[in-house]
Amino acid sequence: MFFDTVRNNKRVVQVFLALIALPFAFWGVDSYVRGGGAGADLASVGDSKITQQQFDQAWRVQQDRMRQVLGDSFRPESMNTPAARLAVLNSLVDQRLLLLEAAKGKLGASDEALREMIGSIPALQENGRFSMARYQSALAAQGLSQAQFEAQIRQDLTLQELVSAIGDTGVAARSETERILAIRSEERQVAEFRIAPGQFAGQVRIDEEALRKFYDENGKRFEIAEQARVEYVVLSLAARINQTAVKDADLQDWYESHRDRYQQGEERRVSHILFLAQGGESEQGKARARAEELLEEVRKSPARFADLARKHSQDPGSAAKGGDLGVVARGTMVKPFEEAVFSLRENEVSGVVQSEFGYHIIIVTGIKAAKQRTFAEVRPEIEAELKQQAAQRRFAEDAEAFSNIVYEQPDSLQPAAERFNLKLQTSDWLPRNPAPAAVASLGHLANAKILAAIFSDDSVRNKRNTEAIEVAPNTLLAARVVEHRPASVRPFAEVKADIQAALILQGEAALARSAGEARLAELRQGATDSVAWTPPRKLSRQDARQLPPAAAKAIFSADVHKLPVFVGAAAGDGGYVLYKIVSVTQPDRVDEARRQALQREYAQILGQEDFAAYLAGLRQRYRIDINRAALERKER
Repeated sequence: MFFDTVRNNKRVVQVFLALIALPFAFWGVDSYVRGGGAGADLASVGDSKITQQQFDQAWRVQQDRMRQVLGDSFRPESMNTPAARLAVLNSLVDQRLLLLEAAKGKLGASDEALREMIGSIPALQENGRFSMARYQSALAAQGLSQAQFEAQIRQDLTLQELVSAIGDTGVAARSETERILAIRSEERQVAEFRIAPGQFAGQVRIDEEALRKFYDENGKRFEIAEQARVEYVVLSLAARINQTAVKDADLQDWYESHRDRYQQGEERRVSHILFLAQGGESEQGKARARAEELLEEVRKSPARFADLARKHSQDPGSAAKGGDLGVVARGTMVKPFEEAVFSLRENEVSGVVQSEFGYHIIIVTGIKAAKQRTFAEVRPEIEAELKQQAAQRRFAEDAEAFSNIVYEQPDSLQPAAERFNLKLQTSDWLPRNPAPAAVASLGHLANAKILAAIFSDDSVRNKRNTEAIEVAPNTLLAARVVEHRPASVRPFAEVKADIQAALILQGEAALARSAGEARLAELRQGATDSVAWTPPRKLSRQDARQLPPAAAKAIFSADVHKLPVFVGAAAGDGGYVLYKIVSVTQPDRVDEARRQALQREYAQILGQEDFAAYLAGLRQRYRIDINRAALERKER
């Protein structure tokens, strides 16, 4: 029930993100509880602080996620709003609340669950098997040590356990799901009549004055954006890692001086039978009595433990598996349970063990002794960690020197390129506000801060280097304008024909809508139906997704007690469509498979609502302070 969730659920971050809505940068449970991280505090949750550094990392993660979702249409500047920044900060607050609760309840993921999760990541596999080389390469690319990454994943698993414990408990009533299914399954027979804007061709006249007025009032539509060509250099930690070598002797010395880090602790395979302790002392006494009674039966026939667990255990996660909880390690269980597990011999049955969850009968079915991982096993990990450390030190030194040199020698980036062995790159024409389709191809040059620096007065007029700007974690970029085109407006003569075509189409659409609404009013008032309708077609709410939203809403919100019913909606091409609902049908019987699927879906929604209520309760229990002044300074 409480240990089994992680082993049976691979959603890890997905459910957490679905419920809280935003992705986060993770720093490890201990760091969150202590409020680690550098920079000004943007918020506090109880005694735990959310620092500027943590917010910046979460902000970058959110931008990366939005870029992946929206692709070429993603515009960083559109996300950089007070509301968006506050939303990310509030999501960090929600995450911190969960971490504090997890720490209070001593929740934690086992080493086995951690290894299983990392081993299942496709990007870290080769020929379907986990690849240590790919793992180390991926960590280096992200600028993470193995310890940092594994702390992050362990935290994800811990949070998932807490989220699932609350969010997976929604229960949907059968009657309610049957009602919703009936609505979803309803079909309406609908005929339609389309009034196209082209039917009014030649009826719209646009004079010169109207064209000129449109041009004058919509000048921004005809602007040619300011552009610049730049030289730029990029200094990154990832590049420094690839350039760093570590001697074999240093690797061996590290291993010998940190042998304790590479010890794999003792692990035990455990099964249990749980009697929940709920209610007052009387109910708890009854639960203990049942446990004591069953314990006698278990001790008489230990071989029947699995059968008795299936029959009696109140832990739904493990009961079906004969009480099996899998392999556990120290530090992953509540204290009374852990003490009992690690005091037993193999195949020995415990007495009745009380924990905050109830009364347990425990059996250890296997023991995996602690062992020392060999140097050969951990060599790739040590090499990656030492390369990371060396590169991090070098990057910290280089970053300061890089920033100084591009500032002190402002007329060229060549000195910086030569000093740090960087490639001096030249861009194509770069717009001040890149179109969504161009963002991906521009890479780091699409960063809002670097664009602002490139198009600043000093950069444009004096062709001086920008300052070194962090465009991604551990990545600095400096640029210099080599050529500039100011913003301009296309002349009226050049765009006149386009304006005329647009205004004519707009006028034809208005005539089509007016004609459609007039005909709809006549039909609703009982006028003779002489419309050339299309043959009726059956539409369910699922089918209606093919229609424009306004049309679907009109059809399925119409009162169908008296048929036929007439509705209308504007079409996407500027036309207008009349719809005639001629009949409504319901399925003869409920599709049980669909009903069960809907019941699960509805239960998930209710579970999400329960989780939202749980978060709201946490917000009431903890003191939360938001430093809006610091957040506003960051926006600027």
